[in-house]
Amino acid sequence: MDAEQIKIIAVVGAGQMGGGIAQVSARRGYRVLLVDADRDRAEKGKQNIEAQLGKLVNKGKLSEEVKAATLKRITSVDGIDDCKDADLVIEAATEDREVKLAIFRKLAEVSKPDAILASNTSSISITRIAGQAAGPDRVIGMHFMNPVPVMKLVEIVRGVQTSQSTYETTSEIAERMGKTVITSKDQPGFVVNRMLVPFLNEACFALQEGLGTPEDIDQGAKLGLNHPMGPLELADLIGLDTLLFIAEVLHREFGDDKYRPATLLRNLVAAGWYGRKSGRGFYLYDEKGNKTGRAFER
Repeated sequence: MDAEQIKIIAVVGAGQMGGGIAQVSARRGYRVLLVDADRDRAEKGKQNIEAQLGKLVNKGKLSEEVKAATLKRITSVDGIDDCKDADLVIEAATEDREVKLAIFRKLAEVSKPDAILASNTSSISITRIAGQAAGPDRVIGMHFMNPVPVMKLVEIVRGVQTSQSTYETTSEIAERMGKTVITSKDQPGFVVNRMLVPFLNEACFALQEGLGTPEDIDQGAKLGLNHPMGPLELADLIGLDTLLFIAEVLHREFGDDKYRPATLLRNLVAAGWYGRKSGRGFYLYDEKGNKTGRAFER
């Protein structure tokens, strides 16, 4: 299937990442099927997209007409069975290997034989995911950055089975969404998280060892390294549970202790402090996601 044939995109997972992918896809004129565990969750995801578009309207960055047209292209559906008409399916479920493998087994049953099946995974082997699908040559990694509507990069990951046509079509679709594409081999963490996660994990070690306060560490990165966000702020945005999962994948797959997750990171996740999405991580957040203070004293 070539890029001209892609008309309907199904997004599996209506959370922060899936909602962002659905929003960007609909803005670029694609019909979008938004899928989650049930229609209520999918509809909540659509409501979150509406809220995000509303913020853009209020800031004068988007017209009411474009907002309405974008929302009209997004349909909340009951479940994965409703992906049967999609030309491209982008899975954006939680970063859990067994969950993703189960989704792809189901997609292999219900999707069109020539539909492209893409995963937004940030660390899990595309080759392993493709092993769950009939026609593994149509499976590919399509890793968007967070927040999707803002970040320009999409990381395309080729599994061992991924065909050249699948790669070319997926890359072109990403570019039509206004993204810049880079390509990675199918190795743990791919390109971006192979560099990013050890950096964020090292910031956790620095805090754990009392090298500085959270504010010191974040200011050091912003003003000393010219980063737009500090590593602890970014970890809270990504989700500490997601960060820990990726760090564990890197540690397990490479067998190198330089990737071992900091004990502090493990403890915060065990406490249910996942960052912005839970209202508490390294910092405290209000219902709108605004930082209100430090979550704990060391």
